[in-house]
Amino acid sequence: MKPYLSIIIPAFNEETRLKSSLIKIANYLNKQSYTYEVLIIENGSNDRTLEIAQDFSYQNPQFIAIHEDQNGKGRAVRRGMLEAKGNYRFMCDADLSMPIEELSRFLPPEIDNPSIVIASREVKDAIRYDEPDFRHLGGRLINLIIRIFAIPGIQDTQCGFKLFEEELAKDLFEKQRIMGWAMDVELLYIANKLGYEIIELPIPWYFSPDSKVSPVKDSIQMFIDILKIRRNYRKGLYGQKKI
Repeated sequence: MKPYLSIIIPAFNEETRLKSSLIKIANYLNKQSYTYEVLIIENGSNDRTLEIAQDFSYQNPQFIAIHEDQNGKGRAVRRGMLEAKGNYRFMCDADLSMPIEELSRFLPPEIDNPSIVIASREVKDAIRYDEPDFRHLGGRLINLIIRIFAIPGIQDTQCGFKLFEEELAKDLFEKQRIMGWAMDVELLYIANKLGYEIIELPIPWYFSPDSKVSPVKDSIQMFIDILKIRRNYRKGLYGQKKI
């Protein structure tokens, strides 16, 4: 049976928190009326992440553990989105910094016929918990670069929880070329250029001290990747038509 919802979890060196997150996701989904699948995409880990994902999938058939040889969060999410079968496809960080119970707010009937819904830590009514000031400032610097050079008006492109409608997901992720951290910006840049509606949904978000984000290093890399994205668009590599 075709699942209503696919959840895609990129997992790189997540042995310390992956199992607890999968248990929370399973407990939540098993209470829902819709069908689902969860794809855990492990890539490039040098710990027990893949083993934990495989062990969990053996006991929970709707969870699928996939190993991707090459690293890069964008590559993991892309593979999951293109292998998924759900009517809606939800990108979900393994740390569950957004409680999984918020997921229902991304889907009908909470949002009627959603195309792209992105979690936002910055729009009105969003709440951040336990985040150090310097990390928030670094995040706002990165977003300022993104708003100036790529996507005006979107306050938070980098939160790791995003919903895509099936056909739109196929279209955008086939076009994706950035396989690292800036994949969110590339996908939303393409969607914005093609005229798709992007809904920013305010969420409660809990800072994780194990975050892999480096504000200075990642800000520099983000700017470099934005230049690549703009160049790709000028070359016509993303296409010019809506699906």
